[in-house]
Amino acid sequence: MARILYGVQGNGRGHGVRSLAVARHYPEHEFLFVSHSQGAEFLRRSYRVLQLISPETVVSRHRVETLPMLYRNLRFWVRRNAMKDSLLEEVMRFDPEFGITDWEFFVPHLCRQLGIPCLSLDHQHIVTSAIPGIPVRQWASYVGLYLSARHVFSAAREYLVVSFFLNGLTKNGGAYKIVPPILRKPVLGLESEDRGHVLSYQSTSTFRGYLPLLRAIRRPVIVYGQHAEGAQGNLRFKAPSEEGFLDDLRGCSYVICGGSHNLISEALHLGKPVLAFPIAGLFEQYLNVHYLKRLGYGSFSTDYGASPRLLAAFEGDLDRFRENIRGGRFCGNDEVFAAVDRFLARGTMTDAP
Repeated sequence: MARILYGVQGNGRGHGVRSLAVARHYPEHEFLFVSHSQGAEFLRRSYRVLQLISPETVVSRHRVETLPMLYRNLRFWVRRNAMKDSLLEEVMRFDPEFGITDWEFFVPHLCRQLGIPCLSLDHQHIVTSAIPGIPVRQWASYVGLYLSARHVFSAAREYLVVSFFLNGLTKNGGAYKIVPPILRKPVLGLESEDRGHVLSYQSTSTFRGYLPLLRAIRRPVIVYGQHAEGAQGNLRFKAPSEEGFLDDLRGCSYVICGGSHNLISEALHLGKPVLAFPIAGLFEQYLNVHYLKRLGYGSFSTDYGASPRLLAAFEGDLDRFRENIRGGRFCGNDEVFAAVDRFLARGTMTDAP
């Protein structure tokens, strides 16, 4: 049995879902998580979690709120050393042998201080492990994420990067390895079907025209993430439920969501085209939907007053999207766990002895 310190970015639930899939694959090991916000709340249901503030993205009305984010993160930066010292006491009592981090700040720094190996397992480091082909108008946003990945979340020993888009990337070498996405175990056992409805998921406050857009769809729409329940016209609002959500996901005709890498990967694994509305100012989400469209798996819009014409064009392309999805690889669990196995056996995910 190994003792593993696991840092998880707490914005949203995607990082927590991915990290939980890893931890549950290794029931023989003991985990201590470090997280914050929604991530800490989600992980605490299954594991012990140490919670403290961390660099985060502030989102309101489907866009990054730059000034509030800078204020919060400035407070974090001033207090980071004191928080690390307080965290170190708890971590030393746990006495970890390995560290894993999913876009979390403290754990890789603590691992360096304690002299133990740390593996980064996330999607965001796609911007430092590869050179993505993106429009010129997005380069300023790309550079912002690149600098964050390189200089803020860069203290791990090696980087295992999951991505549903491997085509079109110029890969770098060194300490980076890119593999298809990791999927939670319940998704792997699902049999996809088409029951005719649309699945909508938005976990943050979304743009004003989002619900009117869903009402314009000439299909039933099952809506998650809006803190509501009950039927309104063609919309059926549902409370959070992993089992219910996955059943609705496997049975939908297509998915409408933000730019979450986890949800897009799960939808594509089940053969579902995706219409995405990335959060404005969040480059990682833009990169996801850029490749979603480029590879012909779906489409996206940054027009948050989107008209029904967008829906008509998207639905007219559903057969093409489904055909393209059939040629993709969206589950990298075997590669991920093989790399983690090597890391836990020898402190490195490489094949070298």
